[in-house]
Amino acid sequence: MKKKNSLVWFKNDLRVHDNEILCKAIASGDRLVFLYVIDVRLFQKLALGFRKAGANRVIFLKQSVENLQQNLEKIGGHLSIEVGLPEEVVAQYVSTFACNTIYGETEYAWEELEVLKRVQDSLNTAVEMDLLWGKTLYHKDDIPFTINTIPLSSKAYRIPVSKQTAVREPFLPPAEVRSAEGATSILFPPYRDLGFSDEEIRAAQPYVRGGETAGLERLHTYTFETEQLTQYRWTRNRSLGMDYSSKFSPYLALGCVSPRTIYQKVKQYEQRIKKNQSTWWLVFELVWRDYFTFKGMRMGNQIFKTDGFRNKQLEFTNHTRLFQRWCEGTTGIPFIDAHMRQLNTTGYMSNRGRVNCASFLVHDYKIDWTWGAAYFESRLIDYDVSANWMNWHMQAYEIWYTNPVNQQLKYNAKEYIQKWIPELSHIETNAIYIPWHKDVQPLKVHGYPEPAEVFSKWARAINLILKSIEA
Repeated sequence: MKKKNSLVWFKNDLRVHDNEILCKAIASGDRLVFLYVIDVRLFQKLALGFRKAGANRVIFLKQSVENLQQNLEKIGGHLSIEVGLPEEVVAQYVSTFACNTIYGETEYAWEELEVLKRVQDSLNTAVEMDLLWGKTLYHKDDIPFTINTIPLSSKAYRIPVSKQTAVREPFLPPAEVRSAEGATSILFPPYRDLGFSDEEIRAAQPYVRGGETAGLERLHTYTFETEQLTQYRWTRNRSLGMDYSSKFSPYLALGCVSPRTIYQKVKQYEQRIKKNQSTWWLVFELVWRDYFTFKGMRMGNQIFKTDGFRNKQLEFTNHTRLFQRWCEGTTGIPFIDAHMRQLNTTGYMSNRGRVNCASFLVHDYKIDWTWGAAYFESRLIDYDVSANWMNWHMQAYEIWYTNPVNQQLKYNAKEYIQKWIPELSHIETNAIYIPWHKDVQPLKVHGYPEPAEVFSKWARAINLILKSIEA
């Protein structure tokens, strides 16, 4: 009797460990076809003038998908990497290999749900789609809320969930898969086939290497190898280097490492090394990530609109030249510019940087927050639809203003600024924070701009900086 074939459609679950979809497909006994589709719409130019997903994201994606391909090859699988529209490519593979079932990750955000619907509409009704939830630390079926009743405050969510919900055990990585006859591995295409120039790719330097193997190595390094996790609570607001935070977010974003695997590692660390505020805080971050996912699901398409799900209104001037200065890292505020330049070069910036850059764009430049959210989506290698858009929404409507002039002094950002703004690298005093101020001139600053406006609300911070220089 001829064995049946099934398709495993990988999306943001680029791993073989803790992958329920993969395990269920193997358990079916079917011969398997493994597919990843690079949706050409991901790299289209937006009306704002930049790609939906830029060079750092495509490089990190390539590294992650290729690593999945390598890990599947080790256990007998072959991953086909195709370029096109998922609704066309998936249907083609189902037809070519006579697949009776498609195993894949279920979706939750608007664009992804639209793609999934188009795929379903393209298929013969006899083809079954077996979609499983695998994104969050707590399974959505286990939390004590339905999606429609997810609380509007994180505390009202977090406490009941932590008390009433257990984290499911991670799935072990399979030892072997059985591939369908004729299934082959197809390589990731050249960047130019996706519309990227050689210059764009050369200018991009992803902050960490993509893939499951690199993600699991980072998890081990940050925990048992260096024990940096012990200090996380007190270092997480820094901006310079690898050691101040976990850097797990890029791997979580593409599903190279699962949140349950991180949780399991933290619990082992608490037993063998140390349990403290830092280990609690890292788990808290995973729970917060869950909350944004579920809250984003409740609010639906409203999280992408200027007025947001609270239907609030701010007065935006939307000055395009100011937006361009923010994107380029030429605002004249070193703390903002250093973070934006790091983002443009590496596809990453610290949480402290994200808060300040968002606050500055919305509350100082008066630019529509959705412009900033779209720019972050284009650049961040750890782009996560709910985390990105919900954080921007909160920064616009729910979180207090952060003063970027004061923040650079508060967090002692001199070395960080020197790294990312070479025009200021020769300044050794706190004058680096206000190089345009008349009381610290002349500093022989060449090529670094003055701010478009020095706001009166910065006066106290400026005075503190001047006093620190005099001391």
